[in-house]
Amino acid sequence: MNKNIFLIILFVGTITVIPIVDAQLLGTVANQKSIEVTIDQSEIIHVKHVIYSSNNPGEIKLFYGLVEESLKITNENGEVEVGRIGNDIEGITGLLIFASQQNTIVEYNLTNIKTLNDNLWSMNIEYPEKFSILFYEKINSIFLNDNLIELKDKKGFSINGGGNVNLQYYVNYPTIIKEITWEENKFDVEIITDSKIEKFNFEQIEKSISFQVNEKNKFVTLKMSNELLGGPYAILLNNEKIQYNLVNNENTVSLNFKPKISGEIVIIGTTVIPEFSMFIPLIMGFFIILTMPLMKKINLH
Repeated sequence: MNKNIFLIILFVGTITVIPIVDAQLLGTVANQKSIEVTIDQSEIIHVKHVIYSSNNPGEIKLFYGLVEESLKITNENGEVEVGRIGNDIEGITGLLIFASQQNTIVEYNLTNIKTLNDNLWSMNIEYPEKFSILFYEKINSIFLNDNLIELKDKKGFSINGGGNVNLQYYVNYPTIIKEITWEENKFDVEIITDSKIEKFNFEQIEKSISFQVNEKNKFVTLKMSNELLGGPYAILLNNEKIQYNLVNNENTVSLNFKPKISGEIVIIGTTVIPEFSMFIPLIMGFFIILTMPLMKKINLH
């Protein structure tokens, strides 16, 4: 009897020891159905892993910044036990998911990975597998590794293959609207930036838009109609070419760049709205071509 009790105690002790040893020796990587990182209006970021059912134990890695008190592991029957991987310095860095006939759901919050600089949230997110980043409705565009991504009617995007990404987005969208009137047409040019914009100018003959930026290392996104200024484009900062990324929509284009110094921005296109007078010779030539057969018929009579 005493021997049986000892074996039971030893077995239970073994189970409790498993979570704190190196899980690489105990199981393979768990097969995850989905990994979602949800960003809302607060400083808290929520993470949800859905792990497929399996007859074998498997491990998953957790995102950096885990709030241990928020960790919750469940399946259809409620909360379940898992092994915890980590150490006293880093805390919990991963989980060992035991064999289960049901999908396992792991949820937790992240903290201390977002920083607010003026009006811009910034964060680094890293994970070795494919994961999705979802946003609340107010966010319609973000900067991923300094590149503009317009979400439009999408809730977010996926990082295929995983990796380390730098993510930034505005708390409030700082929008400047400049109206351009040419002949009887009006075009709105939308500039989204925290930098102060001055001396905005449109040159029809030179096929260019120019303005002054008074701050460095701040995103500048310019949205305009393709009809106003068409590409391909060149963007100059104080007469030197700078890099930009372009997002093409059905009738509009978005140009995004990040000036490293203050100065004059010049955006040069290859096509521009034509002057009305340019159409006159074309219209006259068109009518001449149409009327030539008619004139021949008249002459015959």
